[in-house]
Amino acid sequence: MKLERYRVEVNGIVQGVGFRPFVFKLAQGLSLKGVVLNTSGGVVIEAEGTTEELEAFVSRLISDAPPLASIDTISIEKLEPAGYGEFSISSSIPGISLNTLISPDITTCGDCRRELFDPADHRHLYPFINCTNCGPRFTIICGVPYDRGNTTMKDFVMCPVCGAQYREPADRRYHAQPLCCHDCGPELVLTDREGKALTDPINKAAELLATGSIIAMKSLGGYHLVCNALDGDAVDELRRRKYRDEKPFALMAGDLDIIRKYCVIDENSVQLLQSAAGPIVLLPKKSASILPKQLAPGNPDLGVMLAYTPVHLLLFSKETGKKTECPEILVMTSGNKSDEPICYEDEDAFNRLKGIADYFLTNNRPIRTRTDDSVIRNFRGKEYFIRRSRGYVPAPVTIDRTILPADLPSVLALGGELKNTFCMTKDNRFFVSHHIGDLENIETLQSFEEGIEHYKRLFDIKPTIAAFDMHPAYLSTAYAQTLKDIAMVPVQHHHAHIAACMAENNLTGDVIGVAFDGTGYGEDGNIWGGEFFTGSYVHFQRAAHLQYFRLPGSEAAIREPWRVAASCLHQFGYKLDLPGGIAAKKLSLVAEMLEKELNSPLTSSMGRLFEAVAALTGIKTVNRFEGQAAIELEHAAAGKIGSSYCYSMEENGNNCVIGIKGIIDGILADIAAGIQPGAISGRFHGTIVNMVEEVCCRIKREKGLNRVVLSGGVFQNMLLLSECLDRLELQGFKIYIHRKVPTNDGGISLGQAVIAMARQSNF
Repeated sequence: MKLERYRVEVNGIVQGVGFRPFVFKLAQGLSLKGVVLNTSGGVVIEAEGTTEELEAFVSRLISDAPPLASIDTISIEKLEPAGYGEFSISSSIPGISLNTLISPDITTCGDCRRELFDPADHRHLYPFINCTNCGPRFTIICGVPYDRGNTTMKDFVMCPVCGAQYREPADRRYHAQPLCCHDCGPELVLTDREGKALTDPINKAAELLATGSIIAMKSLGGYHLVCNALDGDAVDELRRRKYRDEKPFALMAGDLDIIRKYCVIDENSVQLLQSAAGPIVLLPKKSASILPKQLAPGNPDLGVMLAYTPVHLLLFSKETGKKTECPEILVMTSGNKSDEPICYEDEDAFNRLKGIADYFLTNNRPIRTRTDDSVIRNFRGKEYFIRRSRGYVPAPVTIDRTILPADLPSVLALGGELKNTFCMTKDNRFFVSHHIGDLENIETLQSFEEGIEHYKRLFDIKPTIAAFDMHPAYLSTAYAQTLKDIAMVPVQHHHAHIAACMAENNLTGDVIGVAFDGTGYGEDGNIWGGEFFTGSYVHFQRAAHLQYFRLPGSEAAIREPWRVAASCLHQFGYKLDLPGGIAAKKLSLVAEMLEKELNSPLTSSMGRLFEAVAALTGIKTVNRFEGQAAIELEHAAAGKIGSSYCYSMEENGNNCVIGIKGIIDGILADIAAGIQPGAISGRFHGTIVNMVEEVCCRIKREKGLNRVVLSGGVFQNMLLLSECLDRLELQGFKIYIHRKVPTNDGGISLGQAVIAMARQSNF
């Protein structure tokens, strides 16, 4: 029987996820001899056996890989046999360049869940149980290679039981870096706000939550603020202390049956909830839900997640001997005051949260990188990101090499001001960071800067190009100006939106880009946001846009949509007569600003137009959180669009200006006729859908383009997105939307990176 030797190189997320012991057991089962080891580029396997055995081995490497593994590439070289006597796992080989990938943090796996509640198991009821298939990864890693000494577990010395499992290739915990148990790992502690420890942390915490207390709870990527979601008084008190007036709270339940009790849920959403990432999933509330309305005022959806750490599981469990059961559903919101970054360091959390939380459920395992929960909705059977963070980062977005330049320069893209992420590239991997947040305070800016340096170290990236937003006042742009010995590439905000969607869909060539959002600095110095483009990565041209209107008070107009409504009334000759009891003095001041064009920049923003309509109809005149008025306008339509209002289209060179006077005229006429706000919202949505269809068809006739890319925060509006897709598909267009990064500003760093790469390489 003739033997062959295969040298197999596997790249992707294949270290720290049980890949080598998987290979070891697979090879033994097929009677192969050889060796498997980690290298700087991934995993290398040398295997000897018959051709049939080796082909089966390679096939099962892909089909049977461990749950946390993600294979990018496999290369095979056939060699002469070397005469291996057995199959073994070898020590890692260090390298000059680090090309390995790091697993995201993963929800507690089924095996660990069973052991957690097994009285005979060594880790029975241990709050930090984990294995190679689950637990903390990205949030605890301090450096590379990924071993215990380079994680926040370095000071926890393994006991003999854990050490034996760590060294045994056949064990599920082989080289699980966070491995620990009651005898050698982190400990859970419950304290009051003065730091006094209470006994029996889990059971006492359940009792406190059931009786109305607010607890700051340390999780994988930072602190949550937790209270009983069924207790309206506790929810109100949390809002008051956190200074969070109306923005929806995220919820957590221990099992799917509880979520089904309060929400409408389909099978695709079930899969998202139960996935290894464990994100917050947006679901419709049941009409008869008994949950307090103040959980999500004015919003028919709830953001819900399942328990994803052992501490969460213990808290909800009925198997821990609790005298008082934990409430079946909890508020699980970010541990911060509004507009501040989430707390993740213990001392900082105590200092910043002791005015909010009554108690602290914490532990002595440090968090290296703060990471918020990811937020997703199911749209037509697939993920549609609102926020991409825990459970997904730092896994890269891998772009097809055929759409990238041959030389593949390394880019640092710095994102925008709101919902900031940065992006770093290495080869065809685009590492879009965890959610940083709004760059509006020094703490978030520090997190942004520290995150960039951390990614450089983890992935051995030395950027040669910096891409940044054109807006001169963005802190991310200011940071770019501090960088030395690096090429600078400013990128227009909405071009970055379209390019991000193109890149994740592996598109080349020219497309029609529809970019609708709230704010983006335009090439003419005005604020864009209702844009139709043609072009690709290197070049783009504005083909159409909304008519400009003014934002009296600039940033104040974003917080107070009635100002934008007043601007539209003023622009088209109407009296400034608005619902909502706006003080006459304020209206007079805004009128004067508009007359004199003082602190009233021009905008073509579709997001601001949505908010103006919300204010005109009395649906919402003041935003308590970003985009609230537009969100409530969508919900008012109750999933129904109506007949279109009028709008005009006027040629302006190669550009077309979409006049909005007819829209405002029609809305005011409907208001005067007593038409309900929900019906007006439906007509307005129908108008924008018609507008998208008409402009895209116009561009198609003129330029022969048939692919439409939809991006920007306004396309978080599911009614608008769904209707645009249906209408464009009927017209024969191929439509592309986001699936890998958010359509909001959390995705633009990806677009900035691809544009900068394209421009520098001129491809």
